[in-house]
Amino acid sequence: MNNLPGCIAAKPAAESGMRSGQAIKRLDIYIFRQVLLALVVATSGLTALIWLTQSLRFVDLVVNRGLSFVVFIQLTGLLIPSFIAVILPITTYVVIQFVYQRMASDRELTAMRASGLSPWALARPALTVALLATLIGYGLSVWAVPAALSDFKQFQWEIRNRLAAFLLQDGVFTPLSDQLTVYVRSRDQDGTLRGILVDDARDPNNHATILAERGRLLDGPHGPRVLLLDGSRQEIDHQTGRLDMLTFKQNEIDLAEATKDETIRPPDMGEVPISELLNPHPYFERDRPKWIDEAHKRMTAPLTTLSYAMVGLYSALGGMFRRHGGVLRPLATVGTMVALLALGLAFGTLAARDNSLIILIWLHATLPGLVAGWLLLGPPLHLFPSRTAEA
Repeated sequence: MNNLPGCIAAKPAAESGMRSGQAIKRLDIYIFRQVLLALVVATSGLTALIWLTQSLRFVDLVVNRGLSFVVFIQLTGLLIPSFIAVILPITTYVVIQFVYQRMASDRELTAMRASGLSPWALARPALTVALLATLIGYGLSVWAVPAALSDFKQFQWEIRNRLAAFLLQDGVFTPLSDQLTVYVRSRDQDGTLRGILVDDARDPNNHATILAERGRLLDGPHGPRVLLLDGSRQEIDHQTGRLDMLTFKQNEIDLAEATKDETIRPPDMGEVPISELLNPHPYFERDRPKWIDEAHKRMTAPLTTLSYAMVGLYSALGGMFRRHGGVLRPLATVGTMVALLALGLAFGTLAARDNSLIILIWLHATLPGLVAGWLLLGPPLHLFPSRTAEA
């Protein structure tokens, strides 16, 4: 009976603790949703903008060269993973900075701090999003980007070598190979070619020059062909030295063998797995430092997402707290981010020349985040007063 008042007093305390835990959980979910949604929107919008600007290089293939819009989307769509991998660390920083500054302006951070939430509790949802973005970055850097770039290079190679016949320019001598050159004076809207000249040296013993009034490009089962109408074929007889001329009403020339390149396409660094970058083929021994540098940049690039996120969190939550927010610290952090991006490019260039400097790449990817995390979550410094400052 003597313990009954203590039990009654303990019950409200436990219920209060449960309510407090549920409130903190709801705040975590609220901040997590805000940051995640903003990250998806910002990354998607910026990726679409970059894709639009970069894809303009290939619009001419659709407008003037006869390639379908579906091929255009397939070709340029393969560049999207590389765009996301590049901008994800930057958008993560921008989104965290924006969301927390907005909450500070709306006095939400003031209410959360007044309820007793520590900087770690406020930073935890954003760090969860940043960790998720880091894992996505590793998936892109290790697998998706090399695979997409490999498909893009192969697709581009096929367009250039197998479909070159469809890329003929009016009024220009177009060399489809070392043995075949085609000239077209003009092209009608229905695709009819006018004033065609073909210099065919694929057979060394029968070097021919073919002229035709008009013609049309055809997509055959084994590659492109050109249908020539009302023309002549001229050859030099090597035995007599006389010019032989043969007129025709209709003739076809197979361009597939001329536009097909049997040589093996050399791989680009961007499409090679990390294991091969660290141990390049002897053929690429001359560029070995660049390949090793590329491997380490792939391994460290996703870490910058988490590092930049910590810089943004320190900007929003660290130091002296002001209820109405501030401008100086975000501006200083933006300058810091610009400097970090510039240093990243500089360190990558230096490490590509001298692999002994690769440690700079790792320091760039991890040190800013470690410093910002220690300043935010570590023991308070005397530079920053522990009391809450009034704005």
